[in-house]
Amino acid sequence: MDQAARGRPSYVRTLPRLEESAAAARRLTEHALSAWGLDALVPDASLVITELVANAVRHTRGESLRVVLRRNEHDSVEISVADGSCERPVRGQPEVEAVGGRGLQLVEAFAADWGSEPGPDGKRVWAEVRG
Repeated sequence: MDQAARGRPSYVRTLPRLEESAAAARRLTEHALSAWGLDALVPDASLVITELVANAVRHTRGESLRVVLRRNEHDSVEISVADGSCERPVRGQPEVEAVGGRGLQLVEAFAADWGSEPGPDGKRVWAEVRG
């Protein structure tokens, strides 16, 4: 069955802008990938969703964020997090001894591609994870 015939299934969840939401987003990611038979992507996708949610929690304002997982063609998954900030993410260059500041470097390392785009009420940061 081709991609057009089966559609593009997706999972969407609105989460509070709290650190604990990263765990909920990981659970959603594991559930979606298992449902799609893409269990091999769980480690990379879990790391990516954790970093995207953590960045949204740390660097934005507002009550909530929106997580979307969408299956693409060729067994890849687009993971996105929308938040209420119009400020686009910037890949940091932390000092060697720094504890944080490497989130987007990790996303870049574990995702095939990533980016951000403005939305009606903020922005959407997305990453594609492939098998």
